[in-house]
Parts: sequence; C-alpha cells; structure tokens
Amino acid sequence: MKALVARVAHASALPIAVEEIDISTDPALEARYGLEIPVLLADGKKVAKYRVSEAELMQIVIARAGESGGPGGSDTSRRSGA
Repeated sequence: MKALVARVAHASALPIAVEEIDISTDPALEARYGLEIPVLLADGKKVAKYRVSEAELMQIVIARAGESGGPGGSDTSRRSGA
C-alpha cells in the first residue's frame, strides 16, 4: 500500500501530506489498529483498511478536499504495522 499512496500523492493536483506510522512502537495504536493494518486515515478519520485501489484512494482524496473547501485541506495519513 505504501507505493499506492505515494503514486496517488504524486498524481494528485492537491497538496497531500503523508505520514507513515509504525504502530508496533506505540502500544495504544497497536491495540487500536493491530488487526486492521494497513489503515489509512484522512483528517483523523479511518477511510480505508486492509486494501484500497488506486482509483478508490484518489476518490477519497478528492472527496476530502471537497469537504474541506478546496486544495490544501486534504491531509491523508497512513498507519502501518510494517
């Protein structure tokens, strides 16, 4: 999923901040997301887990930008167990 997120972030006309977090370093995150990794959060909300296609992720990014009022409002973070 890491490569997919990078492709979508690069292809998007919108600015996207991507943060990868290794949940194994934080017991609280591991307890919360351990069975769902990889997990994608956008603005603190879970938007995908396990699998997501490139087209689905691009739609998520576009929808989040629309909800925030335009470019610059999309902050897609990735939670990973790797």
